[in-house]
Amino acid sequence: MDIRARTDRLAQLLEQRLDIRGSGFETKLRRAGRLLPRHLRRDGAILIEALKLSDHPRLGRQVDSKRLEKAADAIEHYLLNLDVWDRRRGIAVNVSASVLMNLLIVIALVAGILIWRGLV
Repeated sequence: MDIRARTDRLAQLLEQRLDIRGSGFETKLRRAGRLLPRHLRRDGAILIEALKLSDHPRLGRQVDSKRLEKAADAIEHYLLNLDVWDRRRGIAVNVSASVLMNLLIVIALVAGILIWRGLV
């Protein structure tokens, strides 16, 4: 499979699975940031460099196709097995928990101030 077609497929998966917008694989991978594990970000960097080298007629032949296939397969496998709803549910739970914790802290501070002032 062509490296361009493969990275276009990965860019499409990044948009579908992680809701990352942008034009092209390089932009989407950069915006993904910590949503992807470190080893997959490294694999993505390998693919980006191969894209840049593939434009050049002589340097394009130096690209290791097995390494590229392995990197693309790893990213694709991760994105296809990613549970989108579980990820969104986790984000909602984390936001709710942080709001609740902040609310409890404010209530405790107000109660402490009222007790310290002797109003309760």
